Amino acid sequence: MQRIYQNALIITIFTLISQQLSAQVDSNGVSVNPALQGIYESKTPKSYTIAGITVTGTKSYDQNLIISISGLAKGDVVQIPGTDVFSKAISKLWKQNLVADVQIYLTKLEENNQLFVEIALTERPRLARFEFVGVKKGEKDDLKTKSQLAQDRVVTEDMKLSAVENIRKFYADKGYRNVTIDVKEEPAANGTNSIALTFYINKGNKVKVNSINFTDNASIEDSKLKKQMKGTKEMTRLTLFPERVVSPYADTAHSLTFREYLKEAAYLRPSRTKDYIDPYFRFKLFSNAKFNEKKYLEDKDKVVSYYNSRGFRDAVIVADTTFYDRKGNINVDIKVSEGHKYYFGNIVWKGNTKYSDSVLNLFLGIAKGDPYNVETLNRRLGKEMSAEGGDIGSLYQDDGYLFFRVDPVETAVYNDTIDYEIRITEGPQATYGKITVSGNDKTKDYVILREMRTIPGEKFSRQDIIRTQRELGQLGFLNPEKTNPNVVPNSDNGTVDINWQVEEKSADQLELSAGFGGGIGLTGTLGVTFNNFSLKNIGKSSSWDPLPTGDGQKLSARVQSNGKAYRSYSFSFTEPWLGGKKRNSFSVSYFNTKYSNSYDAYGSYCRSCGDTSYVKTVGFGVSLGKQLKWPDDYFNLIYSLNVQQYQLKNYAVSGFNGITNGNSTNISAKITLLRNSAGPNPIFPTSGSNFMLSGQFTLPYSLLGITEPADNQYKFPEFHKWRFNGEWYVPIGRATGADKNKQFILKAAAKYGFIGKYNSKLQVSPFERFQLGDAGLSNTQALLGYDIIAHRGYPIYSSSDPKVNPDGISPTEYFTIFNKYTMELRYPFSTNASSTIYGLAFFEAANGWYSFKDYNPFKLRRSAGLGMRFFLPMFGLLGFDYGVGFDRYNSTSGLKGAAKFTFMLGQEPE
Repeated sequence: MQRIYQNALIITIFTLISQQLSAQVDSNGVSVNPALQGIYESKTPKSYTIAGITVTGTKSYDQNLIISISGLAKGDVVQIPGTDVFSKAISKLWKQNLVADVQIYLTKLEENNQLFVEIALTERPRLARFEFVGVKKGEKDDLKTKSQLAQDRVVTEDMKLSAVENIRKFYADKGYRNVTIDVKEEPAANGTNSIALTFYINKGNKVKVNSINFTDNASIEDSKLKKQMKGTKEMTRLTLFPERVVSPYADTAHSLTFREYLKEAAYLRPSRTKDYIDPYFRFKLFSNAKFNEKKYLEDKDKVVSYYNSRGFRDAVIVADTTFYDRKGNINVDIKVSEGHKYYFGNIVWKGNTKYSDSVLNLFLGIAKGDPYNVETLNRRLGKEMSAEGGDIGSLYQDDGYLFFRVDPVETAVYNDTIDYEIRITEGPQATYGKITVSGNDKTKDYVILREMRTIPGEKFSRQDIIRTQRELGQLGFLNPEKTNPNVVPNSDNGTVDINWQVEEKSADQLELSAGFGGGIGLTGTLGVTFNNFSLKNIGKSSSWDPLPTGDGQKLSARVQSNGKAYRSYSFSFTEPWLGGKKRNSFSVSYFNTKYSNSYDAYGSYCRSCGDTSYVKTVGFGVSLGKQLKWPDDYFNLIYSLNVQQYQLKNYAVSGFNGITNGNSTNISAKITLLRNSAGPNPIFPTSGSNFMLSGQFTLPYSLLGITEPADNQYKFPEFHKWRFNGEWYVPIGRATGADKNKQFILKAAAKYGFIGKYNSKLQVSPFERFQLGDAGLSNTQALLGYDIIAHRGYPIYSSSDPKVNPDGISPTEYFTIFNKYTMELRYPFSTNASSTIYGLAFFEAANGWYSFKDYNPFKLRRSAGLGMRFFLPMFGLLGFDYGVGFDRYNSTSGLKGAAKFTFMLGQEPE
């Protein structure tokens, strides 16, 4: 077989090709066929038909695929000399980055100018494996993803360069800016056309920001500008030199800061770059001072934005530079041009008919002479939508003006003053059109629609949408972060359609534990809570998954046992919309608990002792709630009736003054007034408040002559009890961008409780009092009726003296009055529906008293500390707190004796 070799260059330069053909031999050493040689010696181009195409040298790719990529096809007519079809085919194959070499051979010429072609390839090697040397295991795992390498991919120079660049970026984000990377390539051991890549990485030292220096910032000091650079921070520093010195370089002595003095000296002595004296000792303790190029560029924009917010709308960063000091850390120098400071001038309204100029000026909150700030202007006009409201846009949209538009126009700029004309297009008032729900697979549409404030036919209100988002978040089985109103205005008919897009989340909870103890027997707990239960479908087997769901009802059941020593059953059911037409809630609950003394007089376990010494509690409750319209519809009024019966047999109970036998029946009515505007996430509220005022009453049995006074303290307790809780949630600062959910929240709370008596001849009832201290978990047996008030940093205490705080002492009686104040600064780490996690720092002050004679609201036990909260849908709320009781501190035990670790489970304690 005769072959003529050609490549992309030779095939276009015909004279050179003909010379090479005369010297070309095939693999058998036979000379070139003269007929083929004549193809390129001809002075007149001739047409040839490609009769066949073969591909050699490929093992990984289908031959038909290679031919298709080349663009050649059997039956194509080519002219030789004069065609570039073969050079184009070579270029197309090169562009795929699949081959290391490609050549085209003309192998045979038959009658009627039938030409046969061979495409000879040399494939690129594939990546058999890759590894990273010189870094930690965790970083290796991260680099496997960050490098974007994958086994069995074709290895190209671009791929290796891209991997190196990705590795550099990975470490640059961590503060390592001097990373060196060597790539070693070696054939794989499997004998195939594949290679192994090894990246030898030397991270070097982490580069920190040593100092940030501003120049020409005459109006705003360095510290305020540095505060705007959230992603570029200096290392913590201590001053080593005096704050101010007298410059020796000026003709007239003048006082400078030490840094200004160094700058002036450096200006007169330009060799300062290496000999620069830093007037501070800098260290890295608790300092995130790594340098990130991307964040640095964002921070420069923030500096300019801060200048703009202070009235310097012409402010720019003229120049900036970064240079390394002798320790390898970075110094940042930024030169600014502040420009003039501007102020608001006259503000004129145009196009407003609904509200007068004076009302709009009141909502705008900008007066003539205020520093110019276009961001504030746009926010007050409502061009930047916010949930807080209080702006011009909210004023109009809360009254139906969905099509409202506002355009601020500068009408004059003179000296340092800017006049504005604010042009308003009010448009018609819109009404709600079609309201639909999507995304709910289990929850029935009507359960969601009944919570809506956006009712078809009613006037549109932005506040209705915000309120609906909150109400849906309060249900507990919809993800408040994913509830989105898709608003579709219809300007033709003045209506607005809304499709509420929701996402269901797992809201059911399971509590399960089991064990077996010698002599005690089987112990364990089984508890379930279904937050989206359906009672009416309980008879339909098709709706059980595992229980019927979708009607928004709540069902809880719990069984706990500790052998014969302790057992407890509880059940509750809540229907939030009794009758289905109004927000009238109905709840019913039942519990039955028994705790037996399973130890004899010698402290040994005794199986039969439980029948002769025990305390048993049985209770039943029913409540009816109603939403009020006045003062506003955040208010709810709840009526409840509760019955508890306590049975004691040879059992001494703490707080009951030595009573060991007898029955007690506590029948009380309770009325509760609630106002809850906290939200939108009930687990982590970010705004609003929550207030509760309640009164609980029994009949005055002794005054009515139903019982003798001596019987009333225990047989039929009589009392009146009052509770007040108030909580406020305030966001700190403004959250924007990707971190809009990452914002500090300040929680302030105040609580008060009092229990009194009807008959002055009786003692205050031992039931329904207040236990203070510890984590706020229920008493060990959860048997007796008293309110448990948490106080982090302190054990359970029974004295009103803040200095008396013995550990491990059971109170002989509980308080009749208490006060508690709490401040918490919270920060969310995750607000996902699957896991809500936040940290907190707290300060608490609380105390209890036995009578108004001793009551002193300023005599409180104080504590402070840190805590974490984890909400997992399956298990509820978990919490850990480490608190230091200030009034427990003494020189003997020190801080360790004043600190206390507490754990909470289920719900936030009181």
